[in-house]
Order: sequence, then structure tokens, then C-alpha cells
Amino acid sequence: MSSNFIALGVAISAVFIFWTLSATSTSPFARNFPRLYNKRICLLIAHPDDEAMFFAPTVLALTKPELGNHLKILCLSSGDADGLGHIRKKELQKSAVHLGLRNESDVLIIDDPTRFPDSMSATWSESEVSSLLASAFAPELRPETKRVTGDKPPVATIDVLLTFDKGGISNHPNHRSLYHGAVFFLRTLMKNKPGYTCPVTLYTLTTTNILRKYIGVLDAPLSMARGALDAVVSSLKASSRASKEDAPARLLFVSSVNEWMAAQSAMVKAHRSQMVWFRYGWITFGRYMAVNDLKREKI
Repeated sequence: MSSNFIALGVAISAVFIFWTLSATSTSPFARNFPRLYNKRICLLIAHPDDEAMFFAPTVLALTKPELGNHLKILCLSSGDADGLGHIRKKELQKSAVHLGLRNESDVLIIDDPTRFPDSMSATWSESEVSSLLASAFAPELRPETKRVTGDKPPVATIDVLLTFDKGGISNHPNHRSLYHGAVFFLRTLMKNKPGYTCPVTLYTLTTTNILRKYIGVLDAPLSMARGALDAVVSSLKASSRASKEDAPARLLFVSSVNEWMAAQSAMVKAHRSQMVWFRYGWITFGRYMAVNDLKREKI
């Protein structure tokens, strides 16, 4: 029995050493994974605290000043299921700045429970989500603007849209609705625009099985190995011209120890109203607090 505990301790120690080395910016592991530079990015979430509980590694990575990105958060509810919406909106703003956003004005919270109720039983209309995205980021799709067709390219005020995948990580219907709404938005943007490339790249956060979901940073080596394999396969399939022009097929962000602690702090200090007992388990053992892998969606 003691030898098993020793082996487990050695394995965990090895993973933490690997984590510390691989997450630093000078690491050969980290340098080999794609990054985004000088992009206008929107993180689309459903509730205040999604940005910290699920997307913290992504936000911390993409807001680094040296990358030149401008990241904003669009949250489609105030999280008012328990009557705490007025508190949670302020918590989101505080958390966002803590995770690296430039200021609180880069957080937009939609408080419209008629269209977007915070509910485990409510699926939001994909057309409503799409309409909101259009009004925010695609001027030519706004109702008061005449639709431009023909040989003019589609126009958007963001370059990258980040959100949940169709599994929603926790299978929450609000999360899953964002995926379908985002896809609907981009398809609408490209309607009657043959021959043009979509101006917005959509990346979705990969839903994992329940085992990987709760092994925390122990998932990092597996995610990095799979990411490296995917990168090799993609490079073999793509032509040299396409590989230079296309956005990365996948993004992988593994937080350093300090970044993981920053994500912890964003939850504990900013989202105080949400820190019931089981959330301490999530922020300690949840892999999304330390590891994010995102897939580029084909529209």
C-alpha cells in the first residue's frame, strides 16, 4: 500500500513539474502551440462566473499585453436565477479586470430575462442570440441597415468569437444555446456572400468526459499531447498556402501556477456570492481552471 502511495506521489509531482515548465512563455512546449495576435476578440458567455469557471486560462493568455489583443466579454444574462443579478453583474466586472481585461467597460451584460432567462430548463432562441451578436458586431445585419449583397465582403467589428461548444461543458442549456446562436450569426453574416472568407473566426471550448473534467492540471499532459498530434495531422493535410492563411485549427492554453492562482482569486474574491461549498471543489479539481482547448468551427 505504501509503495502505491509513493508511486502516486511521484506521478503527481512529475505532472506538477511538467505543468510548471510547460506553462511558461519560454517553454518549448508552450512556444509550439498557436497564439492569437492583434485580434479584436469577444468572449460570449451565459452567466457571470462563466469567464472564471470555464474560460480563465483563455482570458489570462489572450489578454497578455505583448499579444496586442483587445478582449471583451458579452454576457447574455445577469445570472438572476436566485435574485442576485444586481450583485453578480458587479462581480463579473471585477473578475474580468482581475483576469486581464483592460477595464470594466469591456464587459457588456444583457439583462433581459424575457429572451435570455438564467435557467437550467431554458433553451435560448438561436435567432435571438444571433440577432444580439449582429447588433453588436455586424453593422450591415442591423435591422435599420439595408442588407448589402453582391461583390462586397462581409464586415464585422470583431475578428474572433469564443464561446462554449454544443456540449456546453456542463450540458447547461444556456451554454449550449450560445454555440447554436453563434453559428447562426456567422451563417447569417455569410449569407449571399459566395467567394468570401468569414471575417470572424469562431472557437469553441471543448467539452470533455467527466473523468478529465475533474482531474485538474493532471489533464495538461494529455491535452498538450493531443494538441501536438492534431497540429501535426493538420499540417500534413493542409497545403503550405492554406496553412499560412488559415486561423489555427485549435488553441490550447495551459495556465502557469501563478495564472491558476489568479483564476482561483477571481472566483473567491470577485464571485463571492457564488462560492458555496461545492464550488471550492470545482476551482480546486476542475481542469477548466487550468486547461482550455478550443476548436475552430467550420461555418
